[in-house]
Parts: sequence; structure tokens; C-alpha cells
Amino acid sequence: MHARQGAAKTAAKILFGVAVVFGLTAGAGIPAQAAGTDRDHDGMPNIWEVRHGLNPDRANAKGDADRDRLPNLAEYRRGVNPLDEDTDSDGVDDGDEVSDDLPSTDIDDADTDDDGIEDGDEDADHDDIDNEDADDGDEGCLADDDDVDEDNVSDEDENDNRTLVRDADTDNDGTEDGDEDADHDGVDDEDEDDESDDQCDDDQGEDEDDDQDDDEDDDEGVDD
Repeated sequence: MHARQGAAKTAAKILFGVAVVFGLTAGAGIPAQAAGTDRDHDGMPNIWEVRHGLNPDRANAKGDADRDRLPNLAEYRRGVNPLDEDTDSDGVDDGDEVSDDLPSTDIDDADTDDDGIEDGDEDADHDDIDNEDADDGDEGCLADDDDVDEDNVSDEDENDNRTLVRDADTDNDGTEDGDEDADHDGVDDEDEDDESDDQCDDDQGEDEDDDQDDDEDDDEGVDD
């Protein structure tokens, strides 16, 4: 069964690659030749740049809009999203999936070996650290990781807390997942990734509600 699934995935990737190379734009009414036009000569067709929010008149092949350490041109050639650091949402950044060059993880397949476990939750090098966490020590700002539901818990950590990636309040108790304390250690889940060398600017707003809570506590202790 795994062999059939693998063959199907390979076929799908080949077809997708052909579509990217020849600039097929279904329903857009744009000829393949026009779709492949590259005004700024940076190796990426205008239509692809526009579709992905890049400037087709500015050579930006070496740019890295999503900060996943995979340049825009490489994202184009591999058929992934230059504005999404983790195109397949498996918890491992696109750049890491390419640079690690491990057979157990694929840049556009969340479960490469079809074992029911996402690539980010695997431990390819057997160092007792999940693949999704292996790069945390190299990130200048740990909050750079995707957080699609904006609950201040990165997508790659939601499964650790048994919360949902696309639901900011998984248990519907009126408290966002980031303000919960799943492991009961006295630290909100959104603050679990804070480190002394974390270079985030106030962790991109995740601590704003902490300041508000502190103010409310101070107000409760003041007698009128």
C-alpha cells in the first residue's frame, strides 16, 4: 500500500513540476509563453512572482521573504510557496528540509514515509529532538515560526500542547491557547519558547496581554 501511495505522490509531483516550468495558468487565459516572461531576468516568471507577492520588476532571486533560509529562486524551482516558511505544514521549515537532505522528509510532503506521523514529529537523526525543534537554536527569533491561528503558539508546537493549528481556542473556554498552561508548569504556553537570547521584539506581540493582566492585578490590589 505504501508503495502505491509513494508512486501516486511521485506522479503528482511530476505533474506539478511540469505545470510550474511551463507556466500553466488554468482559467487565467494567459498563454504559456507570456506566463514564462521574466522582465527582471531573475529566473522567476512574472506571473509566478505576482501570484506570490513578489515584484516582477525587481531581481529578487536571492531574497527570502518568509525567512526560511531558502531563496525565492529555489522556492520557485521546487514549486513551493516563497511566503510560507513551511509549505507542507509539517513543522519543518522549507529551508531545513532542503539543507538537511534527509530521505525521511520532503519539502512538499507532510508525511514523507506515510507512517501517520508528520515529518516534524519524527527524529531523523536520533538525537531525541523532534525534527521540527532541531532548528530552534539557530533562529534569531523563535517567534519566526508560523502561527496561522494567531494564538501565539507556533504551529509546530500546537501538537505538543494537544491544541489545534487552526483554532485559537481549542477547548472553547474563552481563553486563547497561548494563554493556557497545558503542562501546568506555571508558564503560559505562548511563553514556553522565550529564551534569554531570543531576539524577538516583545515576541511579536505575544506578551501584550501579559502586560494587561499585570495591570488588572495591580488594580485589584488598590483600595478606592
